[in-house]
Amino acid sequence: MPDKVHCAHILVKTEQEAKTILERLNKGEKFANIAQEISLCPSGKRGGDLGIFGRGKMVKEFEAASFALQKGQTSDMVKTKYGYHIIKRLE
Repeated sequence: MPDKVHCAHILVKTEQEAKTILERLNKGEKFANIAQEISLCPSGKRGGDLGIFGRGKMVKEFEAASFALQKGQTSDMVKTKYGYHIIKRLE
């Protein structure tokens, strides 16, 4: 298990918005473009890039999903107290 991961994410308020993002990604739209367009997180301006982070730095649901992904893989929706996230592992 890695000690650190490099991820990007898209944060939205509702489950329906998260489903729509997944549909757009499945149709081939670029993750970073969607993040810049609609993510509620300030990281959206950087295509959702959160940089490299270690364990214990994110809320538990987000951390568990991030560390479970393989490089280049995108998560299903992940619900946290902040809303719904779609996470992509970059490195």
